[in-house]
Amino acid sequence: MNPVISTSGLVRRFGDTIAVDDLALEVYAGEVFGFLGHNGAGKTTTIRLLNGVLEPNSGSIRVLGFDPTTEGALLRRQTGVLTENPSLEERLSARENLRIYAELYSVPEDQVNHRVTELLEDFELADRADEKVGGYSKGMKQRLALARALIHKPELLFLDEPTAGLDPVASHRVHELILHMSRQEGRTVFICTHNLAEAQKLCDRVAVLEYGRIIALGTPKELARRMGQLLSLEIEVGIESLTKALEVLQKTLGGEGLSHDQDVITVAGVHREMIPEVVAGLTSIGVPIYRVAPKEPSLEDFYLALHGE
Repeated sequence: MNPVISTSGLVRRFGDTIAVDDLALEVYAGEVFGFLGHNGAGKTTTIRLLNGVLEPNSGSIRVLGFDPTTEGALLRRQTGVLTENPSLEERLSARENLRIYAELYSVPEDQVNHRVTELLEDFELADRADEKVGGYSKGMKQRLALARALIHKPELLFLDEPTAGLDPVASHRVHELILHMSRQEGRTVFICTHNLAEAQKLCDRVAVLEYGRIIALGTPKELARRMGQLLSLEIEVGIESLTKALEVLQKTLGGEGLSHDQDVITVAGVHREMIPEVVAGLTSIGVPIYRVAPKEPSLEDFYLALHGE
């Protein structure tokens, strides 16, 4: 596959500080790609380089076939960007905000009204479309900013913390929209987020950035599996049998990694093959088991381990 984003040896310095350090990256069409890293890791600088807002000190970039350094204006006609703290014209209405950006992005005049109405409905802003944005909640402003980034139907979308400030229902709606754009419309979505559960749910692949360098790259499942094959196991037992169950588990597994909260026992560091043996051992002494829940390592587990937590 031909990548829609390709960088090689990309470097950007600010004085003596290296913000992006020898970055080599490929992102493919229709992919939801996650960019993870602590504050100051270089994520925002990378997005600015990819959109031609900043020039690199060295290295090469191609985005949608364009060189952002020399063809930034042309490239930005094909991309949409949602910044972490988007600015809106708060003295204007949502409808007016969208119309202004439709004009800036040269949306054909005969399509503007339909496109604006469509986005207002998609983001559940239609009933307050003609109110001044200054009176909107943070979540409503975030939804409007995302709608604005989509006004020209960009082929490539950059989202920086897209669900920041949204309630669970609105966040779920944004997740559905991102997956629809990727799976049904073939758009490429590049997400910067600190929400690791969100990244695991949405992203086909993720890259972890630290001090301007990629230190891990792969699917969320691939990265989580680097933690090894050990699982965390939750076992819910009858409260009257808790003591007996703990005694048996301590003998068979050892006391390390064993804890409980009322009638739920948690065993850390269990091999998958041991689960039937653990369950059989408890049932053989008459311990009633109401739930057995193995938990595989997550992207969050991997990320925290990567940073020494």
